[in-house]
Amino acid sequence: MNQQSSPNRAGFLHLAVVYLVWGSTYLAIRLAVREGAGFPPFTLAFMRVAVASAILLGWAAMRRDRIRPTRVEMTVLAGTGVLMWVGGNGLVTWAEMRAESGLAALMVAVMPIWGAMLEAVVDRRMPSLKLSASLLLGFVGVGVLSWPVLREGTTSDHWSLVALLAAPLWWAIGSMWLTRRRPDLSIRVISGWQHFWGGIGFLVMILILQEPLPTPTAQAWVAWAYLAIFGSVIAFTSYIHVLKLLPMQVGMTYAYANPVIAVVLGWLVLSERLDWWVGAGSALVLAGIAGVFNNKAKNNRG
Repeated sequence: MNQQSSPNRAGFLHLAVVYLVWGSTYLAIRLAVREGAGFPPFTLAFMRVAVASAILLGWAAMRRDRIRPTRVEMTVLAGTGVLMWVGGNGLVTWAEMRAESGLAALMVAVMPIWGAMLEAVVDRRMPSLKLSASLLLGFVGVGVLSWPVLREGTTSDHWSLVALLAAPLWWAIGSMWLTRRRPDLSIRVISGWQHFWGGIGFLVMILILQEPLPTPTAQAWVAWAYLAIFGSVIAFTSYIHVLKLLPMQVGMTYAYANPVIAVVLGWLVLSERLDWWVGAGSALVLAGIAGVFNNKAKNNRG
């Protein structure tokens, strides 16, 4: 009993870190890439993960962890690193050049809904009626959140919404792959290599898009440092711990906390929108997520 409770306590401690830190990273990203801040989006992301990778792999080497993965392990680390960082975080960072940080967090909150749909496809099982209703409820919430931007925004704003809807899909694919094919390596090594391969992916995007050299403001530098140390080294490593110590459906509950923290911080710091559309859309998205988790809990008991 004590042996089981200790890992659970550690898992919930790491989950609390993910709740608090990742909820605030949406504001940090917005401060670093909004107009006039001076950071091109993929350059910001590359600098963030490059520093984090060096810290994590250096830390692992000092702890004498096995640093060199097998070919199969490296395939998993490279694939999940690119999916979660470039496809997930990279699209969010790009979108936040125009999208408010609170809206970004709320759109990304549908990640557990994408995860449930992916699991149904991979496991070749039809979702139950209740799960289908929960999935529909969540995406209706996304529609409510998106409507003011679709009605009043420009084409660039619309593409930001598309990126914010696609980002959690790539993150969910990477998370599910890592959970089902987790390498036999330390958390530090897994996280370090994922950051490394994410950095390679970001570097490719920088070259393809020919991003200019960064000219960040002092505030943007502070935001970058926070993202690199707290968002990447601390919180992402805690997230890998969560996937190891807690059931995936419990780990995914950070999708509840992150948007609430992000919306409040965006409203307090940047006076972002907090109106009926945000309230109604948030309620529908979170209700959809709750239905997904409730369905999983019943299946696990069954």
